[in-house]
Amino acid sequence: NNSIADSNAMIATDMRRRVYDLMQEGKSRQEIIDYMVARYGNFVTYDPPLTPLTVLLWVLPLAAIVAGGWIIVARTRRRVRIRQDVLADAIPAAGPRAGWGVYVPGVVMALVVAAISYSQTGSYQQVRAWQQATAQTPGLLARALDPQAQPLNEEEMARLA
Repeated sequence: NNSIADSNAMIATDMRRRVYDLMQEGKSRQEIIDYMVARYGNFVTYDPPLTPLTVLLWVLPLAAIVAGGWIIVARTRRRVRIRQDVLADAIPAAGPRAGWGVYVPGVVMALVVAAISYSQTGSYQQVRAWQQATAQTPGLLARALDPQAQPLNEEEMARLA
């Protein structure tokens, strides 16, 4: 997810041009946002509202993972029960079960790999750049709408977009 200022896609160019045109028409920040949401949908913002669709987008993958894990566990237990019935005398008694602690190194390793991957792919830098851009937006927008203020240069327009 890139901001329209960071993207060179055709749609981003069109969006930047439209934001500029709306600003030149004297539209307020909220009117511009409302226009963009009406034209491109809620996902044009980095913070779409919580709707049934967004809940589904977050819950469905988690539900699929849980369901897949449950199916694997259920099938494994069923196989073990069948095998124990057939070979009840040949299987030695099981020793004490290991606790949940055996999973800790794997979980820690997965979190470390995820953190390193996240930082190396540039996502963290994009989030920081977006936070800086949103912090600068009110001042730039006020300057753009003020006829007495110095006009924005291209870099400032890109940050505002």
